[in-house]
Amino acid sequence: MATGKINVSVENIFPLIKKFLYSDHEIFLRELISNATDATLKLKHLTSIGEATVEYGNPIIEVKVDKDNKRIHIIDQGIGMTEEEVKKYINEVAFSGAEEFLDKYKDAGKDAGIIGHFGLGFYSAFMVAEKVEIISKSHKEEPAVHWTCDGSPEFTIEPSDKTERGTEIILHIAEDSTEFLEKSRIRELLVKYNKFMPIPIKFGTKTETLPKPEDAKEDDPAPTQEVDDIINNPNPAWTKQPADLEEADYKSFYRELYPMQFEEPLFHIHLNVDYPFNLTGILYFPKLTNDLSIQKDKIQLYQNQVFVTDNVEGIVPEFLTMLKGVIDSPDIPLNVSRSYLQADGAVKKISSYITRKVADKLSSLFKNNREDFEQKWNDIKVVIEYGMLSEDKFFEKADKFALYPTIDGNFYTFEELEAKIKDNQTDKDDKLVVLYASDKEAQHSYIEAAKKKGYEILLLDSPIVSHLMQKLETSKENLSFVRVDADHVDNLIKKEDTAISKLSDEEKDSLKADIEKVISDKGYTIQLEAMESSASPFIITEPEFMRRMKEMQRTGGGGMFGMGNMPDMYNLIVNTNHELVSEILNTKTAKKRERLINQSLDLARLSKGLLKGEELTNFIARSYEMIK
Repeated sequence: MATGKINVSVENIFPLIKKFLYSDHEIFLRELISNATDATLKLKHLTSIGEATVEYGNPIIEVKVDKDNKRIHIIDQGIGMTEEEVKKYINEVAFSGAEEFLDKYKDAGKDAGIIGHFGLGFYSAFMVAEKVEIISKSHKEEPAVHWTCDGSPEFTIEPSDKTERGTEIILHIAEDSTEFLEKSRIRELLVKYNKFMPIPIKFGTKTETLPKPEDAKEDDPAPTQEVDDIINNPNPAWTKQPADLEEADYKSFYRELYPMQFEEPLFHIHLNVDYPFNLTGILYFPKLTNDLSIQKDKIQLYQNQVFVTDNVEGIVPEFLTMLKGVIDSPDIPLNVSRSYLQADGAVKKISSYITRKVADKLSSLFKNNREDFEQKWNDIKVVIEYGMLSEDKFFEKADKFALYPTIDGNFYTFEELEAKIKDNQTDKDDKLVVLYASDKEAQHSYIEAAKKKGYEILLLDSPIVSHLMQKLETSKENLSFVRVDADHVDNLIKKEDTAISKLSDEEKDSLKADIEKVISDKGYTIQLEAMESSASPFIITEPEFMRRMKEMQRTGGGGMFGMGNMPDMYNLIVNTNHELVSEILNTKTAKKRERLINQSLDLARLSKGLLKGEELTNFIARSYEMIK
């Protein structure tokens, strides 16, 4: 038997491992199974090039929990280690067996899927174990070896009677980590981190029902058999070529990723690139709601089929974090900080590649089946609008396929919209005015007034539309978005011809004074306007600029204006050409005038959706009194 000291650069690395190297102790299992996978894939590569003369066969990795003896066993049928290799790779921590293997077999990383980049991965075992044993038999004709270490730099190494090729790791679980002796906990970790590892992973057995024999009676129970419980899918959809997959395969894989998700995805994007970096994956567009806060962290990041994280910020552009699916890249390190990822050159390239692929897919969907794209628009618009806001390159591409729905259910690209409304909706300053509503019901009367003018009205109701309009107005010339209730209809698109008021200036001043006296506590800015006599007598509007700044502030942004929590600001526009307004002016008694003004104002507020609570109750009671 030999004894020795592990060659590390500090006197005792184990407390460091336990405290600092990995923030999450549960990943010990991910690391050890990844090492077992590496050992198996190395053997596969060596047998394929004739350097290992053993039969590769159908190797598996087995995980066993021995609760009574407080042990976890991880057993592989891979390349194994000789005594010299154990001393080198396990004791000389500064070296990583994976990296040396990759150096020697330059093409193995791509062909064999060797994980690499693990370094100290094996030593994560000491986060949960007070003692670790390695029993290993190399594929070479050399004796098996048994290595033991109790969490100090001292180790023992001696011959073993193991006859089968491969390595067994035995963890003697520490008192503070007994949660990992529960089978349910280990299964949870295997499913979380190793669900798609490339080598089958056995965790116990399960009962499988077999088909009944042909001569069986109806009441006879179906025969059963005990089979290995393989917890992973070694060949997930993203590792295959798109040409080898049907639509049903993508949907089936989506259900595998999200077993509790009952809605089908709208469509998928298969990522597959090997230059200038390696990246595979499948992204799904789910049906999205307007609530941006609940969508994120649904994309899973893998490194060579090993789960790394579902916090992909910095790797996937932020606007795409609302998608679902998988990204797998050997070029993304496993254990690094978020700030490192954001500064890493390869990661930045990956981010811009994904943006481009998503834009290309959306563009082809739009071109190839516009009708289907229009039907899906409301379910995907938040992602596209968010992308147009946050990524200039995406904006350039999306500007060709982003849709602008009208209140009548038609869809236009911006170019089509511009051509349609240019003649009727260009104001006297040669500016194109795009009218829109955000709520068909609440803004119904304003919509109807604009329709009578022959105006086209968009329905823009996503939570970030205020930001998007701001972006469009700054990126295109002579363009203005105006909500239909921002002003009375004649002022929405200012033309040269203005209506003549029936009231003289003196009458206007008198009328304004009367109205101000009655509604002085309501906080409205009163504007007297000459409109068509058929237009409403009182109209309440909310200035576009102030309302939009307020909306932008609610969804992040608008802070540059330093407005704090901005108050609601409304204009009361009085139509001087309406007969009711003339009646208010000419009423002899102050009481009747006050009643007419209050009733007219409340009708305007009702139309705007501002009349609520006690005021609405009083208005209804007053209205009944008037019609008695």
